[in-house]
Amino acid sequence: QVQLVESGGGLVQAGGSLRLSCAASGSIFGIDVMRWYRQAPGKQRELVAGITSGGILGYADSVKGRFTISRDNAKSTVYLQMNTLKPEDTAVYYCWVSTAGYVYWGQGTQVTVSS
Repeated sequence: QVQLVESGGGLVQAGGSLRLSCAASGSIFGIDVMRWYRQAPGKQRELVAGITSGGILGYADSVKGRFTISRDNAKSTVYLQMNTLKPEDTAVYYCWVSTAGYVYWGQGTQVTVSS
């Protein structure tokens, strides 16, 4: 079993920045892909960014150039640096990891961007 603990969410004004972290612990036998998703009220959960164990990155068009995903394999942690935040970035952000053929979700952290 793998546990994911997220942190870094909060309230920020438009144009500001936040950095989310997600630390994995438990029965980890090499993490393959790490991702961040988000879900705004009344909307479906959407993929924001992902990073493979080899460092291949991918971003949703809506966050390209503003968000940066990274990972620290030694700490089993994935980060999401969010700059130039917009009110439409307001959502609950979830981390997701795949390892040994299983996937796990974090509990979510709220990000609120005020205009």
